[in-house]
Amino acid sequence: MNVPTWVWLTTIAGLLLLITVDLLVVGRGEHEVSMREAGISVGFYVLLAVSFGVGVLVLRGGRYGGEFFAGWLTEYSLSIDNLFVFVIIMAAFKVPRRNQRNVLLVGIILALVLRGIFIALGAQVIARFDWIFYVFGAFLIFTAYKLAFKQDTSDDYRENAALRLTKRLLPSTDDYHGTKVLVRINGRLVVTPMLIVMVAIGSTDLLFAIDSIPAIFGLTKEPYLVFTANMFALLGLRQLYFLIGGLLDRLVYLNRGLAVILGFVGVKLVLEALHGSGVHWAPAIPVWLSLAVIVVVMAATTVVSLVKVRRDPQARKSLPLA
Repeated sequence: MNVPTWVWLTTIAGLLLLITVDLLVVGRGEHEVSMREAGISVGFYVLLAVSFGVGVLVLRGGRYGGEFFAGWLTEYSLSIDNLFVFVIIMAAFKVPRRNQRNVLLVGIILALVLRGIFIALGAQVIARFDWIFYVFGAFLIFTAYKLAFKQDTSDDYRENAALRLTKRLLPSTDDYHGTKVLVRINGRLVVTPMLIVMVAIGSTDLLFAIDSIPAIFGLTKEPYLVFTANMFALLGLRQLYFLIGGLLDRLVYLNRGLAVILGFVGVKLVLEALHGSGVHWAPAIPVWLSLAVIVVVMAATTVVSLVKVRRDPQARKSLPLA
């Protein structure tokens, strides 16, 4: 898939335009995000992603269109797991609800930049070293195993090195000052908890990329599709946080559903690597099958989770109030 430079530049410009509109127009002012507002925004970004995928399908064919949809759905599904940690971070830093959307927006912008760098490096490694697919595949299978048996969401968040360094180097105040990240107190310029929590959100999401980037490279080897799938998944994440925040504790089988998807992609990577090395008995898994597995697994995970919680309310995940 040969993507001209002007298409890359146009895509990045479109991304910057969306972020600018979201920051200066949609996200202007301080108020709590309503379910209606979040629903409209999520619907807009989902429609945008679907329209983009249809465009890829029409212009580049079913293979690349299917790879985009498989990658986007996988990244979106993994993003829902991110939301559990976001809830914990917001609660840990006691972020006022009216300020949470600003924290998420800046944190996600940081994650987009860092993931873009990650994707570029990953594409270079893949182009030079074919054996890396064995490493990616084994890593995803191992991650799937750990995820399948993870029980307690409260252990998902730990302060990472970036956050500890920020807190150590920058003097900060304990109080929020609206959406400001810098304030002057007694003549001294200090950072507010807004900046600290933004670093926490952005750096934590980058750690999730350790799972998600290999996973999407297992579904498509095209850097442009990897980038756009991540872009659309992250752009809708902020609104998704407010839309399904009250439903997160009901997705009791989400970890196992994601484990099935990551395990499937890991096996797919290993089989494709074997097939590419001349092992003819190793089947190549078609795009349509990958897409079908992702859709069916996530739909089944959601339905079974909701049925389980309805029958046994005590089965809900224990999440702090953000």
